[in-house]
Amino acid sequence: MKKKGLILLLAGLMLASPQVSRAEKSPSKALEAIELLTGFGWSKLLEKGNYHVFPVLVAFDFNLKPLTQKINFNPKSLLQFQVEPFASFISSPDNNFETGTNFFLKLGFLPETSKIQPYVKAGAGLDYMTMHSREQSTQFNFTETAGAGLHYFFTDKLALTLEYRYRHLSNAAIKEPNHGINTQFGLAGLTYKF
Repeated sequence: MKKKGLILLLAGLMLASPQVSRAEKSPSKALEAIELLTGFGWSKLLEKGNYHVFPVLVAFDFNLKPLTQKINFNPKSLLQFQVEPFASFISSPDNNFETGTNFFLKLGFLPETSKIQPYVKAGAGLDYMTMHSREQSTQFNFTETAGAGLHYFFTDKLALTLEYRYRHLSNAAIKEPNHGINTQFGLAGLTYKF
């Protein structure tokens, strides 16, 4: 029994050591920044009128340049994959709640060393809302989102972030009706770069 335990321990150490040395060789960080955003979203519903939503979003920004360098594509601007969980309070037409996760590809326009960094982003996600509406027969939905924004770095690591988004929410024809809800968002917050 002791011999099996020793063999398993040695095998585990051997498997772990190449992973440690690869991490030491790579100076770039996979998780590049974290963003905390909030704001206001608005839309119109067929029968219920105004749709107002107040989201709180946390975006984890992953650097894609280590992958693109393998194919000799070396942009000087931002190139990130974002994972963005969110929770939102819906104030109109009734008090409700919305939660989910978005996945984005984000591309900057200026070099990463610039104090102002404008960007565009697009992606898809998953959404669950407690609200019932004529537009959607399901509470579980999918989202497609496009947006534009900018980071203004007032220190090397901390930036003010402003962003506009357009989001289409629907259930991908799982069940009818599936008219979708198209929402515009104005967002603001802080970005911390590692």
